[in-house]
Amino acid sequence: MSWRTVIISNQAKLDYKMGFMTVRGLETKKIAVDEIAILIIENTAVSITGCLLETLLEKKVRVIFCDSKRNPAGELVPHHGSHDSSAKIRTQITWSDDIKAAVWREIVSEKIRNQADFLKELEKDREAELLMSYIGQVELNDVTNREGHAAKVYFNALFGMNFTRSEDTPVNAALNYGYSLILSAFNREISANGYLTQLGIFHNNMFNHFNLACDLMEPYRVIVDRSVYSIDTSDFSKEQKHELWRILEQDVRIGNAKQLVSNAIKIYTRSVFDAINDNDPSLIKHFSFIEADSNLISI
Repeated sequence: MSWRTVIISNQAKLDYKMGFMTVRGLETKKIAVDEIAILIIENTAVSITGCLLETLLEKKVRVIFCDSKRNPAGELVPHHGSHDSSAKIRTQITWSDDIKAAVWREIVSEKIRNQADFLKELEKDREAELLMSYIGQVELNDVTNREGHAAKVYFNALFGMNFTRSEDTPVNAALNYGYSLILSAFNREISANGYLTQLGIFHNNMFNHFNLACDLMEPYRVIVDRSVYSIDTSDFSKEQKHELWRILEQDVRIGNAKQLVSNAIKIYTRSVFDAINDNDPSLIKHFSFIEADSNLISI
């Protein structure tokens, strides 16, 4: 099982030989490809051989490319994530509005529950109780927008009454950066399961290539929120970005077992598809927090 997050921060050439990714920079390092879950190309002066790219695709390593400001700009996604992707896509197109509405209600309810639990940890009991009261009010498709009401209470409790998500601040930069990492992880799992990221169950923006990932990731946003809350956000620089990369390698509990967040996303994503295809939202598997370790490598 792959578990490492590898960040290439300096100029280097990446090659593949005998099961290892070779990193040739100021010094040469080798990393077993089977151990790599995520490869982040943070420096635009990095070159990669076609042989390594082929192996990374075959091993389903998530490869994320950053721009000159070290922000995620794109990723390597295989054309064929599953042997039966054509059948999966035909099924996806026929998902009924009723099951999509029910699954979205479950996703929104779990997102609010996670937010409330985090506020409880911070001893913000009044706001946590208000969010818990919203859960029972979530209707099909969240037509009363309990998610939006909860978000306002939640973010004001975390970052102050004057905080808004639309401002250009280091906190919002950190949140957006972290959310992009989670979104990328969901895109990978959706593709690996043979479905289209463009066709969501609730999000349906014609200009959004990742509607389905935006749907599924909602309960996992709190993982980013917790990390951003715990780091110094007076500035958002390379050090803070590397702190946020650790979120995918935290330990959580899902299905009565300890898993890395990246593996939990895999389990949860498959359970959502099972829930939709079997018309049973109770099949969705949610995570809970436990103390985390890091498997981050920076080169």
